[in-house]
Amino acid sequence: MVIEMHFTLQQLKLFESVFRNGSYTRAAEELHLSQPAVSIQIKRLEEQAGLPLFELMGKKIFPTEAGKTIYKASCDILKSIEEVKNTIESIKGDVKGPLRLSVVTTSKYFMPHLLGSFLNKYPDVEPKLVFTNRSKVIQRLQNNEDDFVVMGQIPEDDKLETYPFLENILVPVAHPNHPLAGKKNISLKQLAEHRFLVREEGSGTRLVFDRLLKKNELVIEPYMQLGSSEALKQAVMAGLGLAILSLHSLRLELAANKLVVLDVEGFPIKRRWFAVHLKGKQLSLVSRTFLDYILEQSKHILDFDFKDYNT
Repeated sequence: MVIEMHFTLQQLKLFESVFRNGSYTRAAEELHLSQPAVSIQIKRLEEQAGLPLFELMGKKIFPTEAGKTIYKASCDILKSIEEVKNTIESIKGDVKGPLRLSVVTTSKYFMPHLLGSFLNKYPDVEPKLVFTNRSKVIQRLQNNEDDFVVMGQIPEDDKLETYPFLENILVPVAHPNHPLAGKKNISLKQLAEHRFLVREEGSGTRLVFDRLLKKNELVIEPYMQLGSSEALKQAVMAGLGLAILSLHSLRLELAANKLVVLDVEGFPIKRRWFAVHLKGKQLSLVSRTFLDYILEQSKHILDFDFKDYNT
């Protein structure tokens, strides 16, 4: 007996999202649909398969064996379709269509400028830009949810393709009236004796600073833990303590003398920004063109010199 199953691409996309997110609600949010609409399509998919694809245990859903089989097939089918689309785009040579990126929050001070300049050149590109912390960017990278991601601290993983494209300069900053402001050759030990404001766990900047402290056998007890570079800046300007921030985020505040860069041993810490995707990933014409663009043009668009702000 031959069993005919008529799956639609929409059903496979929805199923893949529910499987990956482990949630109907998160899949609905990701695909901009209502939760009932997602549930109905998954139910129809189960009717076609003749077996349940998920089972509810407590408040969580888990894939059945049939679900795991269809998930693998869904990924293969969706990947093949994406490759066909990419090939057709390349043949046409038209740089248009979706561009999916996720980037760490500290890159919000330059990524919109790069993207805006790119869109002026290629107005038919449809960008979807997600700002989040490093740990969530890594999760999206591993789940292959974006064309590529942008971060400062890349995980140790030989399955990743990385492209350095811009210098990321980390500096200690203070209120202009702070006791350390204007002092020269401040030791890291002296710095650690003052109140410190830090990013949340999972932040790349926090990770770099923690490694520097550990290397020098120093420990600080954070005075506050804040969830964004913008919150850190505001807190430092309010005189609540010191912080480590990317120089790219400080242009306006330094120019207005709202903040000062401290002269501390071991700083500035010069890192790189990286564009990252999984090895073997076939980039679309749009994403490949944008990647080439930031590799070639970021230095010109974001002309920035630490010496202009060095104390």
